[in-house]
Amino acid sequence: MQLPLGIGLRDDARFENFVRGRNGLVCDALEKATSGAGEQYLYLWGHAGTGCSHLLQSCCHASDPVRRRAVYLPLAELKEYGPRILEDFDQLDLVCIDNLEQVAGDAAWEEALFHLYNRMRANGHVLIIAANKPPAKLGIQLADLESRLNWGMVFQLQALDDETKEIALKSRAQARGLKLSDEVVRYLMHHGSRNMAHLLVTLDKLDVASLSAQRRITVPFVKQVMNW
Repeated sequence: MQLPLGIGLRDDARFENFVRGRNGLVCDALEKATSGAGEQYLYLWGHAGTGCSHLLQSCCHASDPVRRRAVYLPLAELKEYGPRILEDFDQLDLVCIDNLEQVAGDAAWEEALFHLYNRMRANGHVLIIAANKPPAKLGIQLADLESRLNWGMVFQLQALDDETKEIALKSRAQARGLKLSDEVVRYLMHHGSRNMAHLLVTLDKLDVASLSAQRRITVPFVKQVMNW
């Protein structure tokens, strides 16, 4: 059950750092499932930047204090290792599989996932899966696997509105010890991508540049770093 080097959890991907917006019910269901008091199977789907990866990693972080063993498996990074990498993870209390769309239509992967579902069910353990589409639109070829994807609760993550994105951006900056003025936040929202994942990548870049240059993050500094 050893994962390749470089596969791990982002330290800031936690429930307390997730701005819920219209996704409160999803978060509640995930927290209950993580504790072992909720659904055994959950399926999340949403477009890039809606927070699927953040929430799956949050589940794994939340498992540690309650002494539940968990693993995060991003198939975008693990696909090249083949479906055998899924073997034995059913022994854990919680398995979180991300980027299911990466292996949809691959017979070997689909069969491995089908058997993982069955083993998790037999062991009474929790399986949470995320993708960018609902089960019926993934192009799953194995009918038995598609039916299992619908066994539990299926949630669509809703994108944040612009006002909530600004709150999320400020919250993430504050967690890093950065102070973003309203002027800077508005500039980022109107000159870069409004996709939440892209906004956070921009914040990462500005954080590194600010630390290196020993400068505050101002609009002129953003223009310089981002070449806008």
